[in-house]
Amino acid sequence: MPIITMSAFHKIHSVLFNKCPRCDKGDFFISKSAYDLKNFDKMNKKCPHCGESLVPEPGFYQGALYMSYAFYVAFMVIYFLFFTKFFSEYLDYFLISIIPVLILLTPYFYRLARRSWLAIFISPQPDVSE
Repeated sequence: MPIITMSAFHKIHSVLFNKCPRCDKGDFFISKSAYDLKNFDKMNKKCPHCGESLVPEPGFYQGALYMSYAFYVAFMVIYFLFFTKFFSEYLDYFLISIIPVLILLTPYFYRLARRSWLAIFISPQPDVSE
């Protein structure tokens, strides 16, 4: 029995690479870079490839706030463990460095949370034709 099914692989791929969770081909966000600060939050309303609605209903992405929170917490725990393992004598620098690092990761986590939230609700169909 495979650990990761093709369906799960397509979901993970779409979340990590800014793709539609249904067809895994169309772009989710208009800009490919999370650090294009003028357009980092601009989404396509529909998938340019398969036409899947990427904004299913008003307020849908409020649930992505919880996903974003989970990503921040997971990152901070991993970052803290890394610091305690390799830089335990400089633990004060953890407190100084965590704030700028989290600020720099905000656009990335914002986009990751939205793609993850939608991927929960849409089943992948990678063979969707144009």
